[in-house]
Amino acid sequence: MKSRDSLIRLKRFQVDEKRRQVTQLEMMIADFSRMIADLDDQIVGEQNRVGIHDITHFAYPTFAKAAIQRRDNLKVSVKDLEDKLADARDALGLAVEELKKVELIEERDQARERAERDQVEQEDLDEVAARRHVYGR
Repeated sequence: MKSRDSLIRLKRFQVDEKRRQVTQLEMMIADFSRMIADLDDQIVGEQNRVGIHDITHFAYPTFAKAAIQRRDNLKVSVKDLEDKLADARDALGLAVEELKKVELIEERDQARERAERDQVEQEDLDEVAARRHVYGR
């Protein structure tokens, strides 16, 4: 039983670790998405400030060009993180399934042990009842 307890603890640790990874990726995606929205606002603000919205215009603001490049890089990073998130969620699902299997095996073994103990206890009670019957008490 000790090895199974260790296995259950290991599986729970793995599930917790996978959950942390999923949560971390979700937070990174949310942070990057906020950064993208902020950059969009800054780009529009800069374009409105100078009155030029055509990126090919010779006087288009350098700050807006740099912000567009940064925003595009963040979008690529978000896409990569979303792919990693999908993989992490799959790994979490597998880890949860493995944990449930081990826990079900443990529950089945515990139920079997309880049934065996109950059987032994019932046999002891039957023996006591039989003795009382024989001796008239």
